[in-house]
Amino acid sequence: MSVAAESTTMTFPLRPYKSLENEELTARIQKIRDAMGKRLLILGHHYQQDEVIALSDLRGDSYRLSALAAANRDCQAIVFCGVHFMAETADILANRPERVAERGGVRIPVILPDLAAGCSMADMAELEQVEDCWQQLGEVIDVADVMPVTYVNSSAQLKAFCGRHGGIVCTSANAAAVLQWAFARRSRVLFFPDQHLGRNTALRMGVALEQMPVWDPKAPELGGNSPEAIRSSRVVLWKGHCSVHQMFLPAHVDQFREKYPDIKILVHPECMKEVVDKADAVGSTGAIIRMVEEAPPGTRWAIGTELHLVNRLKREHPEQEIHFLSPIVCMCATMYRIDLAHLCWALENLAAGTPVNVIEVDAETAAYALEALQRMLEVK
Repeated sequence: MSVAAESTTMTFPLRPYKSLENEELTARIQKIRDAMGKRLLILGHHYQQDEVIALSDLRGDSYRLSALAAANRDCQAIVFCGVHFMAETADILANRPERVAERGGVRIPVILPDLAAGCSMADMAELEQVEDCWQQLGEVIDVADVMPVTYVNSSAQLKAFCGRHGGIVCTSANAAAVLQWAFARRSRVLFFPDQHLGRNTALRMGVALEQMPVWDPKAPELGGNSPEAIRSSRVVLWKGHCSVHQMFLPAHVDQFREKYPDIKILVHPECMKEVVDKADAVGSTGAIIRMVEEAPPGTRWAIGTELHLVNRLKREHPEQEIHFLSPIVCMCATMYRIDLAHLCWALENLAAGTPVNVIEVDAETAAYALEALQRMLEVK
């Protein structure tokens, strides 16, 4: 498990920061960035608010940011403007044993500016539930022939579960390659916590829909499935989803196509199958950005992913016409918790030697989670 360590010495309280204007907060944050230089690395996930992104040293999706941070040999502290599981992954990679040994036993603190910045999808699969699922599956099929695959949007404990059982982590960008890796070794996959990414990816690989039962952890037996459904399965999908991407509906696609016949529908694979089926292109956060960047001027898009990212693409690419796919505001509310007040508070405490909200994954969990992450890195 991971813990958030608070300094035992006097820290600056958060409350006064909330009354400060963004201009002052920005100036104070920049002052610390200038003073610490390369010793400080601020990571900004694509879904963050613009003012936070503007002060980030690196921008990217969750795994890319963690991998870049892990490869950095200059920084002495990481501040992750994202959510809890991202900070856990950064801690696992940046403080893996060989890197700590290189630094003479010194760990790099990974700080999450607001501990309440979680992930509803990650919370839909808990270790005890997955272990119970594994045990129940073992009563019907041979789990030695089941490959556990967890989406990177999951807790360190679930990554460690995969590590213990020979499993692997995937991202939305490499999910197909990871499933191919899994099927080359075992005949079945248990995919958690996002059912939509698992289903959409497996369908494109030729797995039949009827071979993908959904496991409901709240059901009393076999996740709500019959023994026959489990025996005939190739991919057992966890009943989880992203609350943001769940909001996009097939009707939204139809409305845009009716209004703009030439529009390109571009969606994230965390969207439901019915939306993905109607889209012109499906891709990870990084792929969505690249497709927009590479498109000719005048391209008209309706994009189904987090609101802050879509609005940023709209501002950065005025040569294209970009719309948000849903008429309803769909932003990642937990990402939105990381604001300039929390970032300034975390940085000034760090600079004063009283770091707050340090995310540290316990050694055993980190070791097994690292195994699953390293397997992912080896997949081409």
